[in-house]
Amino acid sequence: MAKLYFYYSSMNAGKSTSLLQSSYNYRERGMHTLVMAPELDDRYGVGRVASRIGLETNATTFRPGDDLQEVVAAANEEQSLHCVLIDEAQFLTKDQVFQLTEVTDSMDIPVLAYGLRTDFRGEPFEGSKYLLAWADNLKELKAICHCGTKATMVIRMDEAGNAVQEGAQIEIGGNDRYVSLCRKHFKELFYARSDADD
Repeated sequence: MAKLYFYYSSMNAGKSTSLLQSSYNYRERGMHTLVMAPELDDRYGVGRVASRIGLETNATTFRPGDDLQEVVAAANEEQSLHCVLIDEAQFLTKDQVFQLTEVTDSMDIPVLAYGLRTDFRGEPFEGSKYLLAWADNLKELKAICHCGTKATMVIRMDEAGNAVQEGAQIEIGGNDRYVSLCRKHFKELFYARSDADD
């Protein structure tokens, strides 16, 4: 029976690299995969999944209103799928996570979703919250804080190198805007400015 997997971490843990490697492993064995990515993530071009180490592939894009079960069903009719892989899964909606459970439960196709657990304020993304609740298997990918301990949080930085405390939850960026930290250093940076304002 197929399962829904959620591979989560902070940034710089190799989520996209792991996704690309998993897809490659299926394809090397003559199996077919569908790689999907949110349309709003255009860092490497719309419809591309790329890792910092140079691996990349084309992806089918999705928007918040798209029915992912229908997208997968259409792709499966063209070519029998053995696995669906979702990059930046934190941007899924609650409905889309439910649709992915239907892909595994009704269509018997495994789904591997890769994403961040929390945003720059330490708040869960909608997609991550429901993947944590509904996935069959949860796998944490490890990233390292500058202090050498496991990084579990992500902080958004402004141009002056200060922690951003307010703003839209979704703002596409990479190492130029975000830093992975352990909880201790996240709290020190995130709450430093508000403490100074008191």
